Amino acid sequence: MTPAAREPGQGSPLARPFAPPTARRAAAYLGLFVLGAVAGAAGSLLQAAWFPGGLLLALAGAAGLFVGGARAARSRGGAAAGAAGWMVAVVLLTASRPEGDFMFAAGGGSYLFLLGGMALAVICATLVRGREQGARDVRLGE
Repeated sequence: MTPAAREPGQGSPLARPFAPPTARRAAAYLGLFVLGAVAGAAGSLLQAAWFPGGLLLALAGAAGLFVGGARAARSRGGAAAGAAGWMVAVVLLTASRPEGDFMFAAGGGSYLFLLGGMALAVICATLVRGREQGARDVRLGE
């Protein structure tokens, strides 16, 4: 079959026609954004309290949220929405307050949490694929 003979909805994702987001999808992205903010706030508290296990647990929770968001939304936008919420929460918690208080100490664990979380967000938003529309699970060798 030649590329010109394909149906409009088939082929490369870039060639598919743009469909505006539905209210359900927008609500799902908003929910993933809020979950990302909660995961970022919880991870920032956990990573310093129980080092190095807390750091690993916080990064694993963030990665689980990003991958789960991509799978639930069936698109990379789900991972990006969770990552955006995580990033907003972490950036707001790194800013110092007028009293001089701040959440992150100037230590290696804090930098690993910030940079590791950003790296996980980029990796999950670019490499994780949601399920294709109409795709079904297939086991090889059966």
